[in-house]
Amino acid sequence: MVSPPNTAPRAVGVLALQGGVAEHLRMLESLGADARKVRHPADLEGLDALVLPGGESSTIDRLTRTFGLREPLIDFARAGHPVLGTCAGLILLARTIRDPAPGQRSLGLLDAAVARNAFGPQTSSAEALLTWGGSARPEGTVRAAFIRAPEVVEHGPDVEVLARFEGRVVAVRQGRVLGISFHPELTGDTTVHRELLGLIPD
Repeated sequence: MVSPPNTAPRAVGVLALQGGVAEHLRMLESLGADARKVRHPADLEGLDALVLPGGESSTIDRLTRTFGLREPLIDFARAGHPVLGTCAGLILLARTIRDPAPGQRSLGLLDAAVARNAFGPQTSSAEALLTWGGSARPEGTVRAAFIRAPEVVEHGPDVEVLARFEGRVVAVRQGRVLGISFHPELTGDTTVHRELLGLIPD
């Protein structure tokens, strides 16, 4: 007898230490995922994927260490689980942070250098329709909100560029690690979150 396919919803965590957590949770739930907050290492157990949200990257970095999450987050990604970092989350993923805050560290999971606040202060926030090169919507578009957005200023040969804004790299993927400069959760565009779900192995 053939077993029925596994139809259980994908369990996706959102790092819930600081920043735009609720918007990511709602978007994931709208796509049928079992969205969960991650505040402690034990919260990573049973997850299929993870989102590192926007916020203040130096604060989130400090809190990951305070809550004992830094190494578990690294281990989670290195075990092959898909991870999406948006805005501050992209900074956390990067190999190198240009102009970091004093003592700021990254997780080093993405072979890229990222410049913080590269698109200016919050008063320079913008919304744009970008050409998207990911598999969730090949040769399509994604509506993006840029708020104190970082920029990928350098990346390794294994890093694929998925989107640019004003000629600058704002979305990349390396294996199952996605990093974007913008906030799709604020525009209601599910393209990037569907990209993340599509990276979860069957």
